[in-house]
Amino acid sequence: MTRQTSISAIATTPKFLNRWLGKYDLSPIFWVFFIAILLILIGLPSFWLIFNSLKQANTGIFTLANYLEVFTNPRFRQALLNSLILATGSGTIAVIIGVPLAWAIARTNMPLKGLMRVLLLVAFSMPTFLGGVAWVLLAAPSSGWLNRVYMGLTGAQKGLLDIHTMYGAIFVVGLYSFQYVFLMVSSALEFISSELEDAAAVLGAGTFQTTMKITLPLVMPSIVSGFILSFLEAIALFGSPTIILVPARISIVTTEIWQQFQYPPNVELASAFAICLIVLTALLLGFQRRLLARKGFTTLTGKAGRKRPVDLGVWRWALLGFCVLIAVLSLVLPVYVLLRTAISSSWGRPLDASNLTLKWFEDVLFKQSFTSGAIYNTLFYSAGAATIAMAIGIVIAYIVNRKVVRFHSILGFIPMLPLAIPGIVIAVGLFAAYSRPPLVLYGTAALLIIAFTTRFLPIAFSNSGNIFKSINPELELAARNLGATQVATVQKVVVPLVKRGLISGWLLVFILSVRELSCAILLYTNRTQVMSTALFQLVTEGSYERLAALGIVMLVIVFGAIAIAYKFLGKDFMLEG
Repeated sequence: MTRQTSISAIATTPKFLNRWLGKYDLSPIFWVFFIAILLILIGLPSFWLIFNSLKQANTGIFTLANYLEVFTNPRFRQALLNSLILATGSGTIAVIIGVPLAWAIARTNMPLKGLMRVLLLVAFSMPTFLGGVAWVLLAAPSSGWLNRVYMGLTGAQKGLLDIHTMYGAIFVVGLYSFQYVFLMVSSALEFISSELEDAAAVLGAGTFQTTMKITLPLVMPSIVSGFILSFLEAIALFGSPTIILVPARISIVTTEIWQQFQYPPNVELASAFAICLIVLTALLLGFQRRLLARKGFTTLTGKAGRKRPVDLGVWRWALLGFCVLIAVLSLVLPVYVLLRTAISSSWGRPLDASNLTLKWFEDVLFKQSFTSGAIYNTLFYSAGAATIAMAIGIVIAYIVNRKVVRFHSILGFIPMLPLAIPGIVIAVGLFAAYSRPPLVLYGTAALLIIAFTTRFLPIAFSNSGNIFKSINPELELAARNLGATQVATVQKVVVPLVKRGLISGWLLVFILSVRELSCAILLYTNRTQVMSTALFQLVTEGSYERLAALGIVMLVIVFGAIAIAYKFLGKDFMLEG
């Protein structure tokens, strides 16, 4: 929209409405309303989380006993150690996978780079919990599909793989978190000119030596930052580590928090656990921001320069094979085994004509109210959360970027707080805040919508903030000079200009809400079941055919939303937030 058409939109507003808005400027009330919603959304659960962590169960006496229990109980210390091992191992796997992939796609002449990038980003949208379920079906000790193929080919009595180990959990979590490293390193590599690499080649350095001594040191801050994000993702995960490690009797922090909510619930101890997790997360995020602030990937030339693809010769096919292998492990094999299980009468039997059926899809979509209701609830809650999060995000981003209030810098920090809070910790705070008068929301749809909104508000806010940086404030100033209030300016000038970004942010929050488990697992009831919690329940029941069918339905929703966004918003929409 041009400046002229934006201004004309104000000029053509009904005269009686212009006179009314000119006489009664409701902008301050509008800003206060959304700021109050933000403070309640973030502040209320945070207050009750801290309050409960300092309270003794049943007596209400303030104490540090809950924190003492967390650090002195051998079971809890072991859970914390296991979480650190899982996160460190997964972060290492993410670096081992993500850095070569980023270098191959961003800097070399490897064939099919566009296709590989799309496959890896689609794998990123695969729900981690569903990926964990798929790998249980693939690599369970005796019943896993890969183990059965191995035993059938070799005649062995025992399978080769056992996913129910710490190594199995590290592999699966790393397989679905390497994209953090891939995205950050590939983005950093785009800023590096080939001049330094050319100079090294002139001095006699080979491709491997140049990459190790020139290219990778320049992007080392991004590598470390990607490792930290993968580490945090692993330490905050609930679903996939739980289904993999619980059969092996290995506990982690998130499963311990979840177990504190089993009957009788111990909210106080769970809150203390949650606060410890927040502190660890905040420290690592702070370290990551300091690393990125250094901009270690910039070169001395001060300009982008030219980027010449590195000629790998015949090795480009080996690198392509590695990329294909990762795409197969993270996307193709999991989707295949889920689909194969979903269309089998019995997933343990060979897939032949007598074992083919669509009854499980009919079951989860139409016959089982527990699963069909979960699908409806998921779509409704996710759409509601996406709408509310974007409404709050765009208004707060406007206030911060246009400096509408004096404390705009502090206000810009608040919506990003959930970024440092794992989903299961947010759930603990929301349970504590909304399971008591005056707002008793536990067991209602409102609580799940609030949970998803709070969890993904940073996505909506950062997405909106990036949009406002590209809009010239002079358009709004012109509208104000014509007599429009700030609220009318936002409605008539700003919203039409940011429509594409709003849709992009809405879809991102919607997709993330559809696949969210860690927030929902502590807050759902039988009436408010969502697809992720239904999948978790089906895992515990051992109903793998129904689980696979419901998982495929979830993937259709997620991949369908991504396909729509790619068509109308472009291939980079997932990177805009």
